[in-house]
Amino acid sequence: VQLVESGGGSVQAGGSLRLPCAASGATYNLCSMGWFRQAPGKEREGVAAIRRYSGTTFYADSVKGRLTISQDNAKNAVYLHMSSLQPEDTAMYYCATSKLWSLESSDFPYWGRGTQVTVS
Repeated sequence: VQLVESGGGSVQAGGSLRLPCAASGATYNLCSMGWFRQAPGKEREGVAAIRRYSGTTFYADSVKGRLTISQDNAKNAVYLHMSSLQPEDTAMYYCATSKLWSLESSDFPYWGRGTQVTVS
């Protein structure tokens, strides 16, 4: 399974970004897609997950109401829509996928390389 994130960049506080993640390879038996982030000096944090076949979503409390995860199964893509961005949202954002329904990074064996989001 290969994952490629894009859409990162620099944005002013209060702005918005959409991060796409394209999946390829043996994705047919994967249960969930997740977005994680890691800021310098901090642990990786799960922010949102979506079940591939039901569309059920789950969010970390820290991002509820500001971040939205969505998917396009026909394109094998997942998206993270981010609004009302704040400087504390600055981090490397990673897309990951798992056979489990989880937002624990240890449950995700497949990861993209990440895309940087900087909010000033």
